[in-house]
Amino acid sequence: MAVKIRLQRHGKKNFAFFHIVVADSRAPRDGRFIEQIGSYNPNTNPATIVLNHERALAWVNVGAQPTLTAKRILSYEGILLAKHLQDGVKKGALTQEQADAKLAAWKSEKAAKINAKKEGLSKDAAAARKAAAEAEAKVNQERVEAIAKRQAEAAEAARAAAEAAAAEAAAETEETPAE
Repeated sequence: MAVKIRLQRHGKKNFAFFHIVVADSRAPRDGRFIEQIGSYNPNTNPATIVLNHERALAWVNVGAQPTLTAKRILSYEGILLAKHLQDGVKKGALTQEQADAKLAAWKSEKAAKINAKKEGLSKDAAAARKAAAEAEAKVNQERVEAIAKRQAEAAEAARAAAEAAAAEAAAETEETPAE
């Protein structure tokens, strides 16, 4: 029986998330599986991966073959590096302490990269919100100026009409005694 580590699709149309499962290669994609070892949500930025590291490493060590996407996820989480380091310990190339130190250093570096990406995304979002607020303030200022200009023109027109009416009334009063 060929055992695969692969993704099982769940969710709705255009908003999928996946379970990471260990299954017989002959089973349907979303069908029967041996064990669920995690989940993968590509809808978030960065993608959310929840993985049982011990079980994933155990399955890789007994020969389960990950699919291409599952292999990338396992590599991203450090499972394949841990297997590589364990193989080095078995061969005597390095000690278990050295392997653990290398894995811990890699994980801390990876966590720093992820945090930097999250901070960059939050800074970009804050900058976008600030730019939108400034653009809105500019548009509002232009509207206020346009309204003030229209009111000034209307007041000027009303004053001119009042002066014209006063002049006409004065003209009528002058014409009346002349008759």
